[in-house]
Amino acid sequence: MSVRGGIDLGGTKIQAVLVDERNEVIGQARHPTPREGGPQAVADELAAALSEAAEVAGVPAGELAGVGIGSPGEIDAATGTVSQARNLPGWEGSFALGPALSQALGVERVRLGNDVTVATNAEFVLGAGAPYQSLLGVFWGTGVGGGLVIDGKVWDGRGSAGEIGHMVVKRGGAQCPCGRRGCMEAYAGRAAMETRARELQAQGRKTELFTIMEHRGRERLTSGIWERALKKDDVLALELVERAIGALGTAIASACNLLDVEAVVIGGGLGIRLGPGYLDAIQREIDEHLFTIEHPPDVQIAQLGDLGGAIGAALLAASPNGSVTERSTSR
Repeated sequence: MSVRGGIDLGGTKIQAVLVDERNEVIGQARHPTPREGGPQAVADELAAALSEAAEVAGVPAGELAGVGIGSPGEIDAATGTVSQARNLPGWEGSFALGPALSQALGVERVRLGNDVTVATNAEFVLGAGAPYQSLLGVFWGTGVGGGLVIDGKVWDGRGSAGEIGHMVVKRGGAQCPCGRRGCMEAYAGRAAMETRARELQAQGRKTELFTIMEHRGRERLTSGIWERALKKDDVLALELVERAIGALGTAIASACNLLDVEAVVIGGGLGIRLGPGYLDAIQREIDEHLFTIEHPPDVQIAQLGDLGGAIGAALLAASPNGSVTERSTSR
């Protein structure tokens, strides 16, 4: 049996899976992303998470046919390095993540890809994007990333295509974690939403967000905390999520006006948690800004859920040259 590993590296969590030749998940593990220690601490935690998933599956990690990693930042697939991973604490400069993991696990084939690109490909091959030949993946989490499939092929451009989170929705607007102003991520990214919530709380606004965070033993406002606050009808949480939905809809519509894709697939931590309840609101925001309203894109929630990024990384590991897998792969 050809078993592969896949790891989704996010700003708050590391999700690892093992899949068989049919891309069925046979083992999984989730670890928090280290907040200290920089790239080496992250690499160590990736190895630990994948080793745990391998133990669950009953497959020694060193016997895997390959391992794929979906990572934020600038990816050099040829050298296995990751640079400018701004949503990962302490990640300065470039780090050879692929070689570090290869050595830690004893696996020769370790492939790296952009986290959102591999997750979009997984939805295209195995999930909500399967009925379509063109789609925009929007992954709403710590930041907001995008992936594109055009005419049945993943489109990377020159390596940076799909950065929908950094489409400007308000000129001179809120400051984004990237340092620029007015990006969609400045309004919709979980990290930016938390920053705004803290600012407003300091100004005297009431909210249950940080009470829930402390009760749950967390240090950050995770997607689950936002979901719990919304269920309590927390006014500040509702306000900030509605602000995020407006920015998401504006940016998605602008991308669709340019590309005219058949579908939009919404994933990511916040997308999976909040997307189902806000799908109609997102669709309304998109429709408000579409130039051509006769055939709006279908808006879907990612079918592969929290495992989509890790499954996409495992698909990456199946490719001899480390490219994304097309629909010849079945599940």
